[in-house]
Amino acid sequence: MHWQTNLPLIAILRGITPSEVASHINELLESGFDSIEIPLNSPDWESSIPTAVKIYGDRALIGAGTVLKPEQVEQLADMGSKLIVTPNTQPAVIHRALDFGMTVCAGCTTATEAFNALEAGAQSLKIFPSSALGPDYIKALKAVLPTDVPVFAVGGITPENLGSWLTAGCVGAGLGSDLYRAGQPVSRTKEKAVAFVKAYQEASQ
Repeated sequence: MHWQTNLPLIAILRGITPSEVASHINELLESGFDSIEIPLNSPDWESSIPTAVKIYGDRALIGAGTVLKPEQVEQLADMGSKLIVTPNTQPAVIHRALDFGMTVCAGCTTATEAFNALEAGAQSLKIFPSSALGPDYIKALKAVLPTDVPVFAVGGITPENLGSWLTAGCVGAGLGSDLYRAGQPVSRTKEKAVAFVKAYQEASQ
């Protein structure tokens, strides 16, 4: 298994509104990002996700986060979403996403949850809340997981600590409030995106 984008950093745009989607995603893509997640607890995501797919779907892996139900997966498939990020390891959600050929990044904390997600067919895992667990926890968890499973750290990842998560065995990270906070100016998104890409490149050398 491998993560299917060039940069294994997922931009989590929680709280973004439809009118902001084009400008913020443009800056992210210009900075090197090519994985975009719009969580379903964002306002009017039913408009934001189709807008993002229509404008940038050929340049990035675009999809949804906080996906809890198979019905939501079906709705997202109709919108052209290619990425499903879950906060849990609900097999029915994973199975439905796979039916549509989507990339699934399943949220988990324990080894039991991780293996349940993999058994259901998830191609990648997000370990949440990473900052509360620490890199050593992920290093220990990675020791029992199949070596080819992409693992993402999510929760409290900053440009300053990104390298420690990669060293622990993560292929990349999901970036939330340290990259994007609802209502922030586009210039701030650009500044943060550049810092994260630089940190990833330096840590990967």
